[in-house]
Amino acid sequence: MRFLAIIISLLAFLLSACTQKDQNRPGCGDCHTALEHVSAAHDDCVTCHGGDPRATDKKRAHASLRGPANPSAPGTWADACGRCHRYQLERVTSTIMQTNAGMIRNIQLTWEGEDGRAYTARGGKHFDANGKPVEYAAVEDLDNLSGELYRKFCSRCHIGSRNAESYASAHASGCAACHFPWNDTATYEGRDTTMKGRGGHSDSHAMTALPDTRVCSRCHNRSGRIAFSYQGLYDGNNGLVPTSGGEGGPVMASGARNLVHIAPDVHCAAGMECIDCHTSRDVMGDGFAYRNMYLQTEISCEDCHGSAGDVPRYREITRENDEALRESKNYRQPATSGMRMIQTAKGRSYSNVFYQAGAIWLQGKRSGKLYRSKVITGTPEHTIAGHGRLECHACHSRTSVQCYGCHTSYDKGKPGMDFIRGEETPGSFSESEDYRMLYPFPLALNQRGRISPVTPGCQTFVTVAEQDGSRSKFEYISKFRGKQQLRFAPFYSHNSGKKAVTCAECHGNPAFLGFGQHVVEGNSIKGTLICERSDSKPLDGFLTMDKGRVKAYSAITREHSRPLNGSEVKRALSVNLCLPCHSKAADPIYRKGLNLRALDDTLHRRLLSR
Repeated sequence: MRFLAIIISLLAFLLSACTQKDQNRPGCGDCHTALEHVSAAHDDCVTCHGGDPRATDKKRAHASLRGPANPSAPGTWADACGRCHRYQLERVTSTIMQTNAGMIRNIQLTWEGEDGRAYTARGGKHFDANGKPVEYAAVEDLDNLSGELYRKFCSRCHIGSRNAESYASAHASGCAACHFPWNDTATYEGRDTTMKGRGGHSDSHAMTALPDTRVCSRCHNRSGRIAFSYQGLYDGNNGLVPTSGGEGGPVMASGARNLVHIAPDVHCAAGMECIDCHTSRDVMGDGFAYRNMYLQTEISCEDCHGSAGDVPRYREITRENDEALRESKNYRQPATSGMRMIQTAKGRSYSNVFYQAGAIWLQGKRSGKLYRSKVITGTPEHTIAGHGRLECHACHSRTSVQCYGCHTSYDKGKPGMDFIRGEETPGSFSESEDYRMLYPFPLALNQRGRISPVTPGCQTFVTVAEQDGSRSKFEYISKFRGKQQLRFAPFYSHNSGKKAVTCAECHGNPAFLGFGQHVVEGNSIKGTLICERSDSKPLDGFLTMDKGRVKAYSAITREHSRPLNGSEVKRALSVNLCLPCHSKAADPIYRKGLNLRALDDTLHRRLLSR
């Protein structure tokens, strides 16, 4: 009898819970008759949105809504999403896509220099990668040009801020920025007639557990334009793209830009989406706060393809609470116990990349399609002596967007919208550029001490107009590391190809080494695209060579980064002595360091004399 009583009590509890759940929907459903369900696990309107489902009029029903339209916004996400998804929320609050710490810091470095404080979009206490507490100041308190630039120009691509005005770039704030995609016009186009066509809402009320590439494109289409490059799109110089017939490009983007088609990234061409390579920890963070994007990013090409000397690493799933099992539950083919999951550069398991039957396989998270990864370990092209410091994308990038001469004007006499403070304040930004290139691209040492492409970052000429119309600064080049100089930054364009840059191009064209467009005169290399603010400094490079002496005049703006030095430049150029006869990477002479004195032996002297 006691057992029966327990069963009856349990059934009564479950029935009351179901009744309560049903009571929460009908009140909302009286008006929102065809509104899409968020998902099978999110059937209760009130749990997320708040409000009163028993009210008979709209005003009372909506009086206590969270958001009100978006309960996942940072102001209310703790009471909405955080009630069930605390683990994810604690990661998102510290992800660099929410804090924008790297963007703010790099703007400071480029415009005025750091002031001794670390800033994030909203400030607050976080923990660094060592678990130590770090107090961040709010960018609202950064009272200078770099603070103004971030708040009025850059902050719209920040998941803490809603952007409902930019065509093809509009997005919600908070969790909904990725999981409730907006369309190009930022209007609701679902089945609910009370919401149909209303602006500032997601395309549908149905949740997207696995965001597609279009979601990433909402933000990653400016500056480095990596979402465009990945898909094989390019917006040209200020959107005025020359095409056959003189018409604009066939694809429309934000800012009245017209896009033309270029070769897409090899992974995109195969059908892979952004999330197929990037893990949730890349995007949503791992719970720690980082000051630069490269520190949070945990993946590398070598994870799936191996390096010159090491094959990819894997770890078998042996625990029922393994992260790969939890993360893959929405995939077409979820991971299972016993699978050998490939490890990221930070030593964590991918949830969709695994070792099986002697091969590395990647599963498309949304598509379920399997891709076999080519392992390059030990191949001749990847074991060339002297190439140990090369990043994969130094050779395999098809293009790299380079915007030269960014002219930024700040007019204190005009109002501008401060998207962090949510109000218009004095001061409005505008910008233009001089010149843009895709190829060739310069190489330098990046944050990891490896050779990678670099791009102007940012090559800013600043003009400031005071309220009376006078100019306190005109085409001013700000200081970096104690002197006025232009700047380049390490960059991965996300436009990779199977075919690498050829040996002859990289070693025979000084533009790849940082000399820009140039002429060679004896043992001197002179730039030809001259900066109008300095008649001795090319705009599209950072090195000059005068009578064999190499000099850098622009900086590389990341920790431990620098241009190639004179010795490195001369070693790279000296390979040209061998390339006419030894043009293939598989040639045995490239398995060890070059001995240029060999040119003096009998064989080479006889060949050269011909």
